[in-house]
Amino acid sequence: MTTDNIASKTELNDAELSRYSRQILMPEIDYEGQLKLAQSHAIIFGLGGLGSPASLYLAAAGVGKLTLVDFDEVDDSNLQRQIVHRENNIGQAKVESAKQNLTALNHHIEIQTIANKLDEAEVAELVKSADVVLDCTDNFASRFALNRTCFQAKVPLVSGAAIRWEGQLSTYDFRDLNSPCYQCLYPEDSGQELTCSQNGVLSPVVGMVGSMQAIEAVKALLKLPTLTGKLMIIDAYTMMIRTLNLKKDSNCNHCSQQ
Repeated sequence: MTTDNIASKTELNDAELSRYSRQILMPEIDYEGQLKLAQSHAIIFGLGGLGSPASLYLAAAGVGKLTLVDFDEVDDSNLQRQIVHRENNIGQAKVESAKQNLTALNHHIEIQTIANKLDEAEVAELVKSADVVLDCTDNFASRFALNRTCFQAKVPLVSGAAIRWEGQLSTYDFRDLNSPCYQCLYPEDSGQELTCSQNGVLSPVVGMVGSMQAIEAVKALLKLPTLTGKLMIIDAYTMMIRTLNLKKDSNCNHCSQQ
């Protein structure tokens, strides 16, 4: 099934109606919403701790096409939290491992993989084909690049991060001219970033954030209310979740200048 076929899909077959029946029962989704998901294309950058649960739930929810982007290979230290991979996938490219296990979960969807490192021009060209982008990467350089390309393409960007017991989540919906961007939250010169390899992370924390990214992506695809203009902060140690207002920064070096 190609992207054109996904976009031109006009109805759900009996097998899909049965599979997605619990979502179709929800008034916010209904048949038309489920069909919209089947016609949609989501790109997931990073098939690690965040991308694993996000990809599993988007595949299970029936998003018609998933493009998986990651140039890393599965290592045994990944399996503590990267639940889309299995022990028999160790040494395999993460995108191929994920495709194998996602296809076993749902054969009704199309899965495209990109296992090489992309430059920003290639990312920008890829993003143009997306209905939503999930930033499940683990470094500022990738996050800033995705912020720029999604802003230019006016594609919603669902951004998550997790470390130790903590997680955060926001959606930057660039279809809305008033949406802040990632640089409104973190300017490019904001300082040194923390990494899981140096500071550790509890496995279910990335599960929480990645699952919430999938929820935000589904809502963005269905044009339901998202965390646009808000930042969710999760403290799993105390089980406290705060949602803060995040306004467009009039001095942002990126979105306020364009």
